[in-house]
Amino acid sequence: MYDYMLGGKDNFAVDRQALDQLAELIPEAVPLARANRAFLQRAVRYVARAGVDQFLDLGSGLPTQGSAHEVAPEAKVVYVDCDPVVRAHAAVLLRRSPGRARFVQANLLDPGDVVEKAGEFLDFDRPIGVLLVSILHFIPDSDDPQGAVAALRERLAPGSYLVISHATTGRADDEPSYTRPGGGTDRSPARIREFFGDFPLEPPGMVQATDWRPDRPKLVGDWSLPSSLMAGVARKAQ
Repeated sequence: MYDYMLGGKDNFAVDRQALDQLAELIPEAVPLARANRAFLQRAVRYVARAGVDQFLDLGSGLPTQGSAHEVAPEAKVVYVDCDPVVRAHAAVLLRRSPGRARFVQANLLDPGDVVEKAGEFLDFDRPIGVLLVSILHFIPDSDDPQGAVAALRERLAPGSYLVISHATTGRADDEPSYTRPGGGTDRSPARIREFFGDFPLEPPGMVQATDWRPDRPKLVGDWSLPSSLMAGVARKAQ
């Protein structure tokens, strides 16, 4: 379904039918997905221009339609997802990019396992760009995503980057996180900022995804997303 939202061809009729129905109920779904993917692409280009040539995409889903290995073709990329069905399809998709990208089946909530498996392809003694793009809001506080991300931050070499986007409906900073009945966790911008730990944010800081280093001017009539997608990129100090 995500591939279809992004205009890709790696999807099935049932995906298209379900997404068409979803878009009627939630018209912002497709623009939100595309804004999220556009942020990922800008962030990957930014980190690659800074000299980082390896990326770790956590909770990646299918590596399709403008994923990291397409945006930074000279870099090594490891995609991580816990879904065995995603793994099967990813193996086929990544045959198009032999030697540059791999898929690892692991759970980002088990950072030790992630580092061990991804470390067979990536060098954790050198800077890595870690992507946590539109995934953390699917994990409740009860699963301790803060602890998992903190463990990953500790394992990264100086000069590494952490890229995060996270949906929010703008809860007040003093309100606790809220797990929605239909799934997903609503966190305030301040709680989202905590995932970066003590990593300094790169300018312009944590902002709306569409406002993070946009590569085109906003046009009259551009979709205004009713829910916020906060985004930021931070660098581990030397």
